Amino acid sequence: MSEHSHEIRQAAIQNFRSARLRAELERVRAALSGQSADLLSYEEVRQKVKAMETSKRELRDIPLDAIVGSVGRYKDFTRRFLPRVDKDEQRWAKVFTITEGMAGLPPIEVFQIGDVYFVRDGNHRVSVARELEASHIEAYVTLVETEVPLSPDLAPDDLIIKERYAQFLERTQLGGRYPKLNLTMSVAGNYRALEQQISVHQHWLAHEKGQEATFTEAAADWYEKVYRPVARMIRRRGALRDFPDRTVTDLYVWVYKHRARLIERLGWDVETETAVTDLISSQSRRPERVRQRLSERLKDMMTPDALEDGPAPGIWRKSWLASHRDDRLFSHILVGINGRDDGWMALEQAIQIARREQGRLYGLHVVTDMVSPEADPALAIKAEFERRCQEAAVRGELRIETGGIMRTITSRARWSDLVIVSLKHPPGDQPIKRLSSGFSQLLRRCPRPVLAVPYVRPDPDRLLLAYDGSPKSDEALFVAAYLAGQWQAPLTVVTVFGKRVEMETAVRARTYLESQNLQVDYLIEEGSPAEAILRAAKSQESSLIIMGGYGFSSVMEIILGSVVDEVLRTCNRPVLICR
Repeated sequence: MSEHSHEIRQAAIQNFRSARLRAELERVRAALSGQSADLLSYEEVRQKVKAMETSKRELRDIPLDAIVGSVGRYKDFTRRFLPRVDKDEQRWAKVFTITEGMAGLPPIEVFQIGDVYFVRDGNHRVSVARELEASHIEAYVTLVETEVPLSPDLAPDDLIIKERYAQFLERTQLGGRYPKLNLTMSVAGNYRALEQQISVHQHWLAHEKGQEATFTEAAADWYEKVYRPVARMIRRRGALRDFPDRTVTDLYVWVYKHRARLIERLGWDVETETAVTDLISSQSRRPERVRQRLSERLKDMMTPDALEDGPAPGIWRKSWLASHRDDRLFSHILVGINGRDDGWMALEQAIQIARREQGRLYGLHVVTDMVSPEADPALAIKAEFERRCQEAAVRGELRIETGGIMRTITSRARWSDLVIVSLKHPPGDQPIKRLSSGFSQLLRRCPRPVLAVPYVRPDPDRLLLAYDGSPKSDEALFVAAYLAGQWQAPLTVVTVFGKRVEMETAVRARTYLESQNLQVDYLIEEGSPAEAILRAAKSQESSLIIMGGYGFSSVMEIILGSVVDEVLRTCNRPVLICR
């Protein structure tokens, strides 16, 4: 051997020993981090994902980073193909000295499963190529087919999940029906939850539809009618941005379980869309959502109920627009039931709206800590609620809760689109009365529009919108336009000129309503806003007043009073207050 060849050989040996040292360091780091530095066994992976070798073989360049295992020598190299066995020194060094770019060496041979490769022949060539920082290597590739997707980040712990997925596909035969199917998950046990859902769906087909179905037939029907709509919903809501370490199917199972917990806790049916929204708002780890939750908790802890300003204008509308549940604005209606005549009147109003909106009623009866929800009076109220809903052919459920009325209603309002309550106790006309008014606190804190119902029985067929151009009156404008169009109800807009309201305000309302193709009457009034609104309601024979909520801070409203309070104190027709 020449002196030059000897030097090259010694350099190759030094490179091997350096690689061996780095292999040991990689092993230590893996042990400390709890992650694996091992190559994967081809045969183990093939069996777990139920892959079948084919005769398809081709020569091409493959990415070195996608080689994750070996057929026979998966214990001799680390995941980065650093050598682990000292006796490989001479063979490794020989390959290294032949070439620095792999020229002169034959292609390696690999099996391909999904997007990953397993070395059948050429482990040392792969190791040297990675040492020389090559990105690709020439290989004869034999295709191994499986329905389970595999990616280069596949780890040993992932094999349990892949195995369960393969078993799931074998039982359901969904892969054969849907070639692009991807139901990968990060938790192996969740495949059992999917199989349980399919079993329930199979029984539902038999009993509800009168269709006997095999498990595989039920799986296909479940996938089309249950899974796919929810998966589309998850993608549309951008939930993967809130949970980047989860797959769509992970989130599907999470939503399914979260909805079941909500139904148990609330005692009401909860739509899947609502469960998705709540899951995102309550569980997302995105920094802005975490900060928002923390801010809301601190604000709730530190601010007295009477001084709480509540959510910003338009939050409820943005949530509704984001969900795209259907074309109905008030599909889910929360109505306070106190068991007295004024409470039953509120229910009658709720029933009328539920009929128009094809919606569902959620009754809420709140008792004090001294009264049991199972007491006879409470159960009698529940029975009467159910009787009235059944008689009106409206879907309704009543929940009996213990606690404070205002806080209980506002906490449950987020599960509805509209809150309807009796107007028997409107806000008072003095600061101290306004400070202690539970109704005022409800209007400030409630995250949804509130319909205040006096002791009357009108059908909401003629609408009056009080518009002053404020952010909350813009929300009322949106609602009024919806109701006028959806209910085909005549609408009048009244604008009361004053210090904060000019002609441009009325023009804004007209422009928006004309863009909605609505024929609307317009009134221009002066003087006291509350008196002008009530005067307009009387002259137009309006059966429902729509207006924005409190326009100033709670402190200012308590001290100076509010147009909303004045209207509520003297009005003899329902008032829908938007925020």
